[in-house]
Amino acid sequence: MRGLPQVSGSPMASRKGKRIEPSFAEAPGAPRAKKDSAGGPPKRRPEAKSPDPGPAARKPAKAAKRRGAGWRKVRRFGYWSLVACLWAGIGFAGLVGFHAAQLPQMSQWAVPDRPPNVRIVSAEGKLLANRGLTGGESLRLDEMSPWLPMAAIAIEDRRFNSHFGLDPVGFARAMAANLLSGRIAQGGSTLTQQLAKNLFLEPDRTLGRKIQEAILALWLETEFTKDEILELYLNRVYFGSGAFGVDAAARRYFAKSARELTLGEAAMIAGLVKAPSRLSPAKDPQAARERAALVLAAMRREGFIDAEDEEKALARTSKEARRYVGGLAQYAADMAMTELPRLIGEVHADLIVETTLLAGPQLAAEKAVVDALAGPGAKLGVRQGALVAMKGDGGIVALVGGRDHAASQFNRAVDAKRQPGSAFKPIVWLAALEAGMAPTTLRRDAPVRIGNWSPENHDGKYRGPVTLASAIALSLNTVSAQLVAELGPDAVAATAARLGIASPLQRNATLALGTSEVSLLELTAAHAAFANGGRLTRPWLVRRVMTSGGKILYERKAAAAERVVGERELPMMNEMLSAVLDSGTGRRARLAGRPAAGKTGTSQNSRDAWFVGYTAQLTAGVWVGNDDGAPMKDVTGGGLPAETWARFMTVALKDAPPVALPGTFRPFLFARPQNRPGADEETPGVAMSLTEPPRKPRNLIEFLFGRQG
Repeated sequence: MRGLPQVSGSPMASRKGKRIEPSFAEAPGAPRAKKDSAGGPPKRRPEAKSPDPGPAARKPAKAAKRRGAGWRKVRRFGYWSLVACLWAGIGFAGLVGFHAAQLPQMSQWAVPDRPPNVRIVSAEGKLLANRGLTGGESLRLDEMSPWLPMAAIAIEDRRFNSHFGLDPVGFARAMAANLLSGRIAQGGSTLTQQLAKNLFLEPDRTLGRKIQEAILALWLETEFTKDEILELYLNRVYFGSGAFGVDAAARRYFAKSARELTLGEAAMIAGLVKAPSRLSPAKDPQAARERAALVLAAMRREGFIDAEDEEKALARTSKEARRYVGGLAQYAADMAMTELPRLIGEVHADLIVETTLLAGPQLAAEKAVVDALAGPGAKLGVRQGALVAMKGDGGIVALVGGRDHAASQFNRAVDAKRQPGSAFKPIVWLAALEAGMAPTTLRRDAPVRIGNWSPENHDGKYRGPVTLASAIALSLNTVSAQLVAELGPDAVAATAARLGIASPLQRNATLALGTSEVSLLELTAAHAAFANGGRLTRPWLVRRVMTSGGKILYERKAAAAERVVGERELPMMNEMLSAVLDSGTGRRARLAGRPAAGKTGTSQNSRDAWFVGYTAQLTAGVWVGNDDGAPMKDVTGGGLPAETWARFMTVALKDAPPVALPGTFRPFLFARPQNRPGADEETPGVAMSLTEPPRKPRNLIEFLFGRQG
C-alpha cells in the first residue's frame, strides 16, 4: 500500500509512524514566560500608558458627560410630568363629570322666568312702588341708559365681547393678585358666569359650584348672543337694598327709571355688584361714591368715556350719592300687596295695580308727618306717627304708616291698635242722640263714681251743668262716663260696630274714655260717616288690577252704602264736632274759611295722641306716639296731632272749594259751649250705676229736641 505523501517540515514527517495530537502549548520557538522566583505564574508585563493630554483636553469630555446626564433628567422629568398631567386630566375630567351629573339633563336647561313685578300706581297713574322679588321692571338693553352696559363691562368683565364664557386670562390675573395679596382680592368670574350663578345656582363658595357655573356659562354662550346675555345680567343681578335688576336699583337709590340714569348714577349702580350690601348708598354713601370713581376710571381706560366725561361725572356723583328712601307711600304699597291674593289670587305675571292714592295729598301727608316728628315731636319725646285720609266712599287718598319705611315696615295706620282716648267720644255722643238726647241736653260736670271707677277731667276742673255740645267740645270725661252708664256699654259698642269699628271693645264704663284699642284706619272711617251724609265707610285702596298687557283681572264695582247715621243725628253731630275746632280742644286744627269738624284724643299719661277730623270732601286721622308705649311729654290730641292734621288738610284741599258739612240744623236749637262762672269751685258729685237703662222720649218734642236734664 502506497503511503500518503509527506510534507517537508511537518512534525509528522520527523516522527514517522506516530500520531501527533494538537496541543495548546507554545509553539516551538515562541517566547516562554518566565516564572517568578516563587515559582508562581509569570507576571504580566504592564501595558504601556498613553501620554496625558492635559486639562484642556479633559473639559469637553466632562461637559459632554454632564450634558448627557442633564438630558436624561429632563427626559425623565418630562415623562413623569406627562404622566402626572395625564392622570390629573383624568381626575379633573372625572370631577367635572361628577358635578355635571348633578345638574339636570341639558335638554331641560332653560332660563327661568323672571319673578313677576307688580307696579303700584296712584289714581293719576304715577308710579308709587314696584313690588315682587325684583322690585323693578325688566328692560330691554336698548331701553336702558347707554351708560349702564358700558359701566358693567368696564368694571366686571372688560373682555366680555371676546371670550367664550370663561376668561382664562382674567382668571389667571385674579389668581395671581390673590396669591400676592394673601387673600381673595379679585374674582375671575365673567359676566356670563355671574349670570349662570344668579339664574341656576345657590351662592355657595365651593369647587363643585364653580365647576357647574363654568359648564352653565358655556351653555349660555352657545344659546344666547352677547347682547342677550348682558340684558339678562342687568335685569337679574342683585344691587342691594332689596333691588334686583338695574331698574329696581335706579328707583331705589335715585327715584327714577333706569332709562334716565346719568353717567355718574350708572357708574354707582354698576359698582354695587361687587358687594351690594356693603356698598349700598342707602347704608354707606361714601363707600358708594368711592366705588363709582373706580368704575368711571375703568370706563375711561376702556375708551367708553374721556377724561372730561369722568371729571364731570365725579363732580355730580358726589352730590347724587345719598340715602334715598322710596317715599312713605311704600306703606300703601305694602297694603295693596296684602290685598292682591284676596282680589286675584296668586300672582304669576307682571301686574299694574291702580290705587286710590292721589299724588298731591300723599306728598302732603308725608311732609306733614315727617316735619312734625323731626321738629316739635323730637323735643316732646315723640318718635312715631301715622296719618290716613279718605274720601266719603272710603277710597284712601293718602296713607303714612310711620316716619321711615326703610327702618320699619310696620304700618301704624292700619295694623297698630292703640287706645283712642277721647277721640272715641263721638261714638258715645251719637249713641246718646239716638237714645233721644240733643246737643242742648244738660248733664252735670262733677266728680262721678261708677262702681269703683272715678274718672276725672284732663284739667282736673269741674264746670257744673253743661250741655252735651259743651261737654264734647271741652272733652269732659265725667259727662262721657255718665252717658255710657245711662246708655249701657252694649249700646255704645253696637253703635261703634255699626260705624265700622271691628276691633273688640271692652263692654264696661271705661269705654267712655276710649280705653279699648282700635286702629287709626277704622276710627277715621267711623268719623267719615259724619262727612259723607251718614253712610257706612269701608276703607279701600285698590281700584283696578291688570296685566302689563292691559288685561283687567279685577275692578272695583261701586255699591250703595247703608245709612248708619240718622238724618236727625247727623246735623247735630256735625254741629257739635265743628264746635270742637271753633272753641274747644281742637282749636289748633281750624281751617281758615273752610267748614271742618273733628275730635281730639289722648290716652293715659300721654302715651297716644290723636286727632280725627273731616270736611265735606275729605276725612283724615293723625296719631303720634311711641312703639314701645313710652309716655310723651304732655302731648295731647289738641296739640301736635291737630297741628299736623291742619297742615295736611290745608295742602290737600288747596284746590278744592269750601263746602258745607252735610245736614242742616237750626242754630237757635244749639247752645255754644260756655264755661260756667266759678267753674273752679267744687261741685257736688254724681253716683251712677251701669244698670240704669236709657229712657225713651215721652213725646215728639222730646224726640226732636232731646231730654232736658
